[in-house]
Amino acid sequence: MRIEGGKRWVYALFAVVVLGSALGNLSQTGLNAMLVAICDEFGIETAQGQLLTTAYMFVLGAVVPLSAYFMGRFRLKDLSAGSVALFLAGSLVCACAGGFVSLFVGRLMQAASAGMLLPVLQTIAMTRFPDGRKATAMGIAGVAMGFAPNIGPTIGGAMVDASGWRSFFVLLSALSAAVLLFCVICIERHDDASYPAHLDFLSFVLSAVAFGGVLVGCSEASSVPVTHPFVWAPIALGAISLAWFVVRQRRIDDPLIDMGIFSDDTFRFGFAAQCFLCASFMGITLLVPLYVESLRGGTPLQAGMVLLPATIAALIVNPVAGVLTDKIGVRPVALTSGVLLVAGSIAMAFIDESTPLWLVCAMQGVRALGVSGLIGPLSSWSLTRLSGKRIADGSAFSIAVRQTCASVGTALMVFCVEGAALAGAMAFHAAFAVSAVFAVATFVCIAARVR
Repeated sequence: MRIEGGKRWVYALFAVVVLGSALGNLSQTGLNAMLVAICDEFGIETAQGQLLTTAYMFVLGAVVPLSAYFMGRFRLKDLSAGSVALFLAGSLVCACAGGFVSLFVGRLMQAASAGMLLPVLQTIAMTRFPDGRKATAMGIAGVAMGFAPNIGPTIGGAMVDASGWRSFFVLLSALSAAVLLFCVICIERHDDASYPAHLDFLSFVLSAVAFGGVLVGCSEASSVPVTHPFVWAPIALGAISLAWFVVRQRRIDDPLIDMGIFSDDTFRFGFAAQCFLCASFMGITLLVPLYVESLRGGTPLQAGMVLLPATIAALIVNPVAGVLTDKIGVRPVALTSGVLLVAGSIAMAFIDESTPLWLVCAMQGVRALGVSGLIGPLSSWSLTRLSGKRIADGSAFSIAVRQTCASVGTALMVFCVEGAALAGAMAFHAAFAVSAVFAVATFVCIAARVR
């Protein structure tokens, strides 16, 4: 039976976009566990294989700002179905790849789909759900943004060991085909492209270079020194392009992103808090395995067990935090979660090779509770006073910048471990301290302005 009408239509479409976004995030991180096997099969160097991850991040950062334009140009069902179909096609290309080039193309297709769906997900939560349900919807969306990327390496690692790396993309193909079939058959097509859309091509190029450049430069910092042109050149070019992009948006009649979103205090402080939050927590998924395996001489399984609380917390706490925000307000939820984030982050800055792994796991669990309790509430609160096209603009720009901040935070942590004049436990003290500084900055924003 076709799903139509008010609430049922919204809930069904929201489910499609949540699942589609989750698959995109799953693919983004799942490849990390399969990279060695892929390089071995195709006979390529690790540096070339890393392009599969770097290019994914570049395309993701480039496409996200375009989503506001596409949401004005196309109906939500068409846009969602088209994005999932693109992901399905990319997954099939990856599963059948006969060489590196075809696998690379498939990854680009997947990244474009993921970059399109993430802002659509937040926009539906903020525009199609009634007051009193928006934070709950955003909390459910947080599962796609938090749980999926955390579980990605675990699923990818298990599948590459059991049946080869192609099986991962076969799984993604089957799941995305099921989501697409449900969207096409069961959801009515509504005339909801509600505002005129004009694409300023120069703005798109500037945004692609800006966000993509910083993402690429920061991702390269994990494998080459920060003084290498592959690091500083893309970052410098990206920063210049971002400044030009912002100036251009304020001067043209049909901006790609309306910078008027920053005239609202709620958006400004929510935006800042989310940027600090992403800079604090995203790099931990790389830093903890380095700590367990390099400093402690542990196994990948032990590293996965330390990160397990974050995965479980993302699945459970994200929707619970959204429900509580709708029930009792954003401030108590954000303050409590912020305290947990700061406590866990500061505690982890003091761990060394003698710290029991169960204690590290507990600290990471506290920290993960804070992160998962902040993603949905801060996202919904930051957008709550925007309206019309500005909701899509705020969502798209916020996601693009948050991805960039996450890369910057990760690059700083990796630099402390591998690039600074530090060794042993001191290097990890510094890296975890970077995360703690961003966590404290997040809490300061919350305490000062979140109401």
